[in-house]
Amino acid sequence: MDEKKAALIFKAFCDENRIRIIRLLRSGEKCACRLLEEINVTQPTLSHHMKILCASGVVTGRKEGKWMHYSISAEGAKAAAELLRELTSPGDAPESGSCGSKRGE
Repeated sequence: MDEKKAALIFKAFCDENRIRIIRLLRSGEKCACRLLEEINVTQPTLSHHMKILCASGVVTGRKEGKWMHYSISAEGAKAAAELLRELTSPGDAPESGSCGSKRGE
């Protein structure tokens, strides 16, 4: 996964309201009207948060009538978990050398 997509995923998790939204969605699909009631923000603010969550791939949305319905994407959640595991596990990171050493020495 490239760094731009990784940043989008982490951006989804770095706001208190977005964390609350994700927790609400754990129990299943929710209408935007229900999310508005639960997290007590304005509609434009909710739209902003949902745009970020959907762009990350962690949440998906579908339109039904005049309302959007949101749910956690199993595929997106799996990608986020794999990304975190990849970034925090020892592995094939490029060699950076020790402090003060010059390249090629």
